[in-house]
Amino acid sequence: MDWERLLSLKRQGDVNKRLRKEQKETRLGFEVDYDRIIFSSAFRSLQDKTQVIPMPIHVGSKKDFVHTRLTHSLEVSVVGRSLGRIAGQEILSKYPHLGEVHGYHFNDFGAIVAAAALAHDIGNPPFGHSGEKAIGNYFESGPGSKYRESLSKEEYQDLIDFEGNANGFKLLTESRDGVPGGLRLSYATLGAFMKYPKASLPKKPSKHIADKKFGFFQSEKQFFLEVVEEIGLARNPGNSGVGFYRHPLTYLVEAADDICYTIIDFEDGINLGLISEEYALEYLINLVKDSINIKKYNAMTNASDRLSYLRALAINTLISDAIDVFVQNETEIRDGSFGTALLEKGRYRAQVEDIINLSVQKVYRSTEVTDKELAGYRIISDLLEVYTSALVNAMHGKATNYDQLLIRSLPENYRNTDTSLYKILLDTSCFVASLSDSAAVHMHNKVMGRQF
Repeated sequence: MDWERLLSLKRQGDVNKRLRKEQKETRLGFEVDYDRIIFSSAFRSLQDKTQVIPMPIHVGSKKDFVHTRLTHSLEVSVVGRSLGRIAGQEILSKYPHLGEVHGYHFNDFGAIVAAAALAHDIGNPPFGHSGEKAIGNYFESGPGSKYRESLSKEEYQDLIDFEGNANGFKLLTESRDGVPGGLRLSYATLGAFMKYPKASLPKKPSKHIADKKFGFFQSEKQFFLEVVEEIGLARNPGNSGVGFYRHPLTYLVEAADDICYTIIDFEDGINLGLISEEYALEYLINLVKDSINIKKYNAMTNASDRLSYLRALAINTLISDAIDVFVQNETEIRDGSFGTALLEKGRYRAQVEDIINLSVQKVYRSTEVTDKELAGYRIISDLLEVYTSALVNAMHGKATNYDQLLIRSLPENYRNTDTSLYKILLDTSCFVASLSDSAAVHMHNKVMGRQF
């Protein structure tokens, strides 16, 4: 893979090539990507989507604010920007022609990673990590399983393994009436966004991290291939279907996410009393013992100040660690032979695993999180059942009056029944996935007759 192609400024519908040297320094194309994402309605909905812990929350006598998908995404973007800039300096030093001939700057790398990181959760459903599984469960073992024989294997796999990453690619790129190409992001940013550049089948054909999940639905296959061709992603020989190796900057997007959820979810657990403060501080100190200023730390009398100090040090430590692994393995990352996440090869892998294991035990499996996920399963399944049934009945000319009322309650771009069964089922799933937590609860109450 070649860096010049990987840094493509092309956008969907472009006829002429966009050259880095011709960009206005006051408003670069990669920075425009960030702006378009942050002003999108899909991004705004993340403010009311659960990251891990539902909000508002009371734990014992404590009450505190916790991270939503939106605050998490903003923090991942900030960390990603730092990772991209530092990596950009190293790449430009190694390949000086990128700057001297083509005009690329280290900030370009930071802008690409920041934009892709900002959007990394944009396709995730409501109700935390179980949202995807709830949609998949509806089609695999719930009422939606009746559609299996009417779909191709690939189409059915898209539904039973409903994937937030693929939905994100659809949200960012899908054309609508009067809006060709969706947000029309640069292909470099779209490439960095695609953590799993493969179709839903074959499922996990290799142990390479690019094959862990999938990154596009069948409905976006052609445009996915257009992006891949433009930026020059390498074919993954371990995948007999449509599968490619990652854009190198995707590793930095992933590292930013891994760093933030490891440290920030842990911090939320401490602030809410789910994790003992003394126990937790010990875990963080183990991670930052080489950089901590003990005198400064001991001078802090407020527990939240100590925690904030350790969190900042921990993030900086893991940024440096991720960059070291990226730079040392840049050639292997670019040719596709590097098959794991950056933190998996870092010096602090053991410390990170300790923190994640404690978070799983104390936070991810807490009663508050479990209750939210249980409610989410029922709400998502019920919404999918009433809306898919109404739309499929309409497609066959058998819509009841209730079906027609349900269809009218949908946003206009989700009402089309003059299309394929797959498109109806996928679009309805994507509609449910687009709902915020409270919007899903409100809509569920409405269609179930609990609200007037």
